[in-house]
Amino acid sequence: MKIYHHIDEFSPVPGAVVTIGTFDGVHQGHRKIISGITELAKASGGESVILTFFPHPRMILHPEDQWLKLITTIAEKATLLEELGVDHLIITPFSRDFSNQSPEEYIRQVLVEKIGTRKIVIGYDHHFGKDRAGSLADLQRLGPQYGFEVMEIPEQDINDVAVSSTRIRNALLENDIATANNCLGYPFFITGKVIRGDQIGRQIGYPTANIQPHESYKLIPGDGIFAVTVDIDGETYKGMAYIGQRPTVNGITRNIEVNIFNFNREIYNQDIRMNFLHYIRGDMKFNGLDALTAQLAQDKIDTLRLLGS
Repeated sequence: MKIYHHIDEFSPVPGAVVTIGTFDGVHQGHRKIISGITELAKASGGESVILTFFPHPRMILHPEDQWLKLITTIAEKATLLEELGVDHLIITPFSRDFSNQSPEEYIRQVLVEKIGTRKIVIGYDHHFGKDRAGSLADLQRLGPQYGFEVMEIPEQDINDVAVSSTRIRNALLENDIATANNCLGYPFFITGKVIRGDQIGRQIGYPTANIQPHESYKLIPGDGIFAVTVDIDGETYKGMAYIGQRPTVNGITRNIEVNIFNFNREIYNQDIRMNFLHYIRGDMKFNGLDALTAQLAQDKIDTLRLLGS
């Protein structure tokens, strides 16, 4: 997959089959659209193109909404789209100027002149242009004039999946990992760099890798203990993760850390990926490190049972 960080970097490709959206999470509903463009591109001898935006439009149009967190960073989104067989990913900066284009300007300048769209696959409720005034009807009306075909994904097809990025965000914040993963179609994950902690886990026999997510806008689940797998250097390991402020040791900052089973390498400053499979329990304050250690032993048993070991 070729990645372009501005639409001006892209040159029209033969038989471009296009879809547009933020695709946060690249969830089951998104995958229905994406499989539509990849299949159409193969069938017609064309190439699949996704136009997405960064920052997320809500970050620009509603700056007062400072609490918006995203299921996937832009790099994580690109990884997922590449796995789905997309040929071209255009990540264009979203700005107020971009949002103020009239629907016809957007169709002519972006879809036709910049991308060379021949087919566009779009959800029934897609809106674009100034004040989101553009709709499927505009694409259908202008398609013959500009030489592209519109393929609608009907309401029923999208609603059958019953998925939205908002629903997934809420599930993750409530530690409903099962619902989030079912909606995503894959385990929710965090990618980040391993940083130095204060070594308390090592002192009590449960050393942890402290993870710093690559982007501050990345959504983090609620506090608690989770059964996870961890991808490091092409290998996958089982483990139990902790998110919280470590109340037993009077912690101040919110940490993301993982005890990786059967692993003893130093991985400071390395990038790792942690995949969330099950929620074990909420965060708790224990009466000292001995009580915490006893609970961690039970957490490990519970984690291994859930992970099938």
